[in-house]
Amino acid sequence: MTDFQIHTVRTAPAQAQQALAVLDDAFGFVPNGAGLMANSPTLLNTFLSAFGHFRGAGTFTPAERQVLLLSNAVANTCAWAVAFHSLEALADGVEPATVQALRNGDLPADPRMAALSTLTTTLIARRGHLDDTQTAAFLAAGFTRSQLLEVVTGVAISTMTNHTANLAHPPLEAPVQPHAWTEAHVSDV
Repeated sequence: MTDFQIHTVRTAPAQAQQALAVLDDAFGFVPNGAGLMANSPTLLNTFLSAFGHFRGAGTFTPAERQVLLLSNAVANTCAWAVAFHSLEALADGVEPATVQALRNGDLPADPRMAALSTLTTTLIARRGHLDDTQTAAFLAAGFTRSQLLEVVTGVAISTMTNHTANLAHPPLEAPVQPHAWTEAHVSDV
C-alpha cells in the first residue's frame, strides 16, 4: 500500500483539481495513478498535457495507443498500469487475445501490433538506442518516421504513470480489479 495520499478532486491541491476533474469526467472515476500524481501538481499537469497531445493530435489509432501503453506497463512491470490499460485496451477495441498476449509478455499475432509492441519495449530496454534493423522493422509494418518519434511520447507518458505507481503501489479501482496483474503473468520474467 502507498504512503502517498491518493487524491480526489476535492482533496487535491488547488493546482491539480482541474486535471483530476477532467480525468473523472473522462473515466467516471479518478484513476489512482492520477490521484497519486496529484501530490505533485507539476507531475500531474505535465502528464495530462502530454497525454492530451498524444491522444488528441497523435496519429495512432485508439487500439494502437493502448497496445503501446500496455506494452510499456508490462515492460515497466507496473501492476496498476497493466490492469488499467487492459481495461482501456478492451474498451478501445483491442482484441482480447492481443491484450492477453501483451499481459503475458508475448507479442500479438497481428504483425502491425507486434511491430509496435516490439519497438516500444525495445526503446525502454535499450534506453532509446535503436539500430537500423529495429527501425526498419517498425517502418516495414506500415508505420512512419514521425510515428517512431510519437512512440517516444508514449514511452515518456508511461514512465510518468508507471514509475509513480511503482513507487506508491496504489490499489486497483473497482472497474480495474477484474484485470489485476502481477509480474508472474509474464512468461519471460
